[in-house]
Amino acid sequence: MGEKPIPNMIHLLESRGALVFSLAQDCHELDAFSFWSGKRPIVLLNTMKTAERSRIDAAHELFHLVAHKEETGKAEEEDADAFAGALLMPQNDLRQRIPRVLGLNQLIEAKARWGVSLAALVYRLHKVYLCTEWQYRTLFMELSKRGYRSSEPNSIPREGSALLSKVFEVLRAQGITPRRIASELGLSLGQLQELLLGLGAAFLSFEGGGNSNRGGRDHLRLV
Repeated sequence: MGEKPIPNMIHLLESRGALVFSLAQDCHELDAFSFWSGKRPIVLLNTMKTAERSRIDAAHELFHLVAHKEETGKAEEEDADAFAGALLMPQNDLRQRIPRVLGLNQLIEAKARWGVSLAALVYRLHKVYLCTEWQYRTLFMELSKRGYRSSEPNSIPREGSALLSKVFEVLRAQGITPRRIASELGLSLGQLQELLLGLGAAFLSFEGGGNSNRGGRDHLRLV
């Protein structure tokens, strides 16, 4: 894939055959989850987390899908973290863009290139020996002091699903409503909304379809 940043991790996963959905909103303690359904890889992301965190989680789960077929332990989780960092922040690109770490404000501006959290960038810079142990500890202390462990400075837009958007466009054109989709899946409309939250939920604002037989304008409904 070369040394350039990955524009959209969800699109990358979908281009390789994966289906990406959102975890239920009450799964605050779980960042992400993945599994194989037959020959189809499934990835569930916690869209309550920051957009930057979701990119890291998506890359982390990609490694699990490729490398691990059974339950994972600490070593496997560390391997997946290392893979995610290397995939999203290639070492050569880091060295070209940040040959010398000058401070946290520099990294806040720089992190947009890779679409990662500030904490992930600091951690990766330390792993590839672009900052010393002392710099690493100092940067994390300042990062925590500013509250950037729970929030993200200069946050990026959340990535969405290209596949779901295309599917919903076709369904809406056929007059198939979200309520009907939920019913055929055995879900409530609220459950369907949670499954698509942040990935393709814009379709759920339409209760009608472009080719419905009711005539008149499409009806919008807030859910």
